[in-house]
Amino acid sequence: MTEFTPVPALVGGVLIGLSGALMLLAIGRIAGVSGILGMALSRPADGAWRWFFLVGLVAGTCAYAVMPGVSVTISNDAGGLVLALGGLLVGVGTRMGGGCTSGHGVCGLSRFSRRSMVAVPIFMASAGIVVFVSRHVLGGGL
Repeated sequence: MTEFTPVPALVGGVLIGLSGALMLLAIGRIAGVSGILGMALSRPADGAWRWFFLVGLVAGTCAYAVMPGVSVTISNDAGGLVLALGGLLVGVGTRMGGGCTSGHGVCGLSRFSRRSMVAVPIFMASAGIVVFVSRHVLGGGL
């Protein structure tokens, strides 16, 4: 069962929104993680800011995990093959959808992007179907 934590979720959402807005205002770029990663790998000399952004994602997570009073538990019930297949499917879906959930959901919707207004409901419906099937049809989880 998932614990309901509205205050940390609200604070995190506000910080993500502010970060996306600041990035757009400061350098005119959208904070879509898949696009930033893809461009960092395909054109590494095109902007060191992408690597700082990606390192900041990992460093921020690590910094949070070692804060006093914070308990981070990572569990993995899926095997390596399932994780690899899931990662591959996420990558394919990101390419097909022209961006990831962070790019479409946070940045695209806030800019009233028509493409994002189509993509986000599809993401959400797909997630709902997967949760329903995995919990109620398959009887547990994947």
